[in-house]
Amino acid sequence: MTHPQTARFAGHAVLITGAGRGIGAATARRFAAEGAQVLVTDADLGRATATAADLKSALALRCDVSDRASVEAAVAYAVAEFGRLDILVNNAHSCHPDTPLLEDQGDEEWARDLDVSLTGAFRCARAALPFLAASGRGAIVSIGSVNGEQDFGNHAYSAAKAGLASLTRTLAGDAAPRGVRVNLVQPGTVRTPGWDGREAHLDRLARVYPLGRVGEPEDIAAAVAFLASADASWITGTTLRVDGGLLAVNTVFQQAVNDN
Repeated sequence: MTHPQTARFAGHAVLITGAGRGIGAATARRFAAEGAQVLVTDADLGRATATAADLKSALALRCDVSDRASVEAAVAYAVAEFGRLDILVNNAHSCHPDTPLLEDQGDEEWARDLDVSLTGAFRCARAALPFLAASGRGAIVSIGSVNGEQDFGNHAYSAAKAGLASLTRTLAGDAAPRGVRVNLVQPGTVRTPGWDGREAHLDRLARVYPLGRVGEPEDIAAAVAFLASADASWITGTTLRVDGGLLAVNTVFQQAVNDN
């Protein structure tokens, strides 16, 4: 997938969590291609380093969003290296599979998914906000999920993503007086490394998407870049669906009605 090689983010400094692969890595590539300096962070330093190595004006750092000190160190590192921080992308997440019965679900897995996917975004926003406000063009874009709006399984992950959509709205109101915009991208199924070895599943899932395919990481990166850019300067507190029409059109129902 190609996109215009513009300098829309020249002079911008961006911090992305969970950027070692998948959506986070694609987002790092997109910002770098448009002129930004990018701090690629991930709990796996090897993955972060591999992503940053292919980009110009990019650095890698290990960041565990479940640890306040790690988050604050990442923000401080970005500001020290780049001299500023303009954009925060909250992409890090955790998703444990559901147990067959809800009563078999352990507290640890539930807590981990909420801590990384929801509280981790709060920790990052808390640490970054003073610097985003100082930049004069600060933006936070978080990666949600259609799971936060409709039942697609994964109780804890879904609850965390629903909470992240709410946090986006409340944080947008809190940050607006300081000139910082806060928005959420809500993806459907995206072809990330988490689906490796299950390509047949993706082929079947593509049939329920009105646009006839699952998403690619670059689809989400393009939406993140838009919401972070000056093109979206009057947009805050919004959730942007990037889901191939999944939530708008009940393809399975239509097929059942029309089935002869």
